[in-house]
Amino acid sequence: MTTYIGGTTGVAPAQWTTSGRPSSPQNGQLGWNTTLNALEVWNGIIWVQTASQSYTVNYLIVGGGGSGGYYYGGGGGAGGFLTASTPLTAGTAYTITVGAGGSAPTANGNGNSGSNSSIGAVNTSIGGGYGAGGGSGNTGGAGGSGGGGTITAAAGGSGTTGQGNAGGAGGSANAGGGGGAGAVGSPGTTTSNGGAGLSSSISGSAVTYAGGGGGSSAGTGGTGGGGNAGASGTANTGGGGGCWNGTTAGNGGSGIVIISYASATQRGTGGTVTTSGGYYIHTFTSSGTYTA
Repeated sequence: MTTYIGGTTGVAPAQWTTSGRPSSPQNGQLGWNTTLNALEVWNGIIWVQTASQSYTVNYLIVGGGGSGGYYYGGGGGAGGFLTASTPLTAGTAYTITVGAGGSAPTANGNGNSGSNSSIGAVNTSIGGGYGAGGGSGNTGGAGGSGGGGTITAAAGGSGTTGQGNAGGAGGSANAGGGGGAGAVGSPGTTTSNGGAGLSSSISGSAVTYAGGGGGSSAGTGGTGGGGNAGASGTANTGGGGGCWNGTTAGNGGSGIVIISYASATQRGTGGTVTTSGGYYIHTFTSSGTYTA
């Protein structure tokens, strides 16, 4: 016999949280998961959402910065800077990768590029290009932003469209600065300074990220974590490292991933969770998992 329920009546399923799911569910058991805001059913092996739900998040992804070059070296390029919005599917686990900064060379030669940062398959920010070294006309490495070239007019590395800018070319006596998210690196014919980064308020306050490293022996790092000559880029900004300055070259700064969404309650898990202005903010300073 079939039972019909009409008018404005209906049947409401049981409710539970993810941690409070039934301990011994029956096949086909149905309920509303208030953690995921979704209807789910036990299929005999795992809980499966009967209809996936998505919600929109804002994100900032910054790659690891490149290191400076050694001996008349160029500044390291900043990690790529990406910020946008995208839908994520509730209950899905997204792998978060926070790129490391490039390690500084300890002998005459080029620096090392930074590593990429990403949110699963959503988007990837390219690590910064290495600063050229060796004093022999080596060009800077390509990356999110490019590294600076050495002396003798060597070219700076190219940046990635939509993520950063090129490194500065070397001059006759000075190397170029690393590129930043907001500006190209200065050429060695002028200041050898790193390119400026870009500001984001996704964390709840304005912070500048992805500045290029300073080139030659006196270049200044770009705003946004770029290292001065001989100094490392700032951690979790994606800043490029400064070039060798007598005794050492600078490491690139590690990247960062931040996810935020407007909600009255927390929807996702993972990272360090804070709130600001009606938004939940998940900050990843190292690799991990965001479960939407």
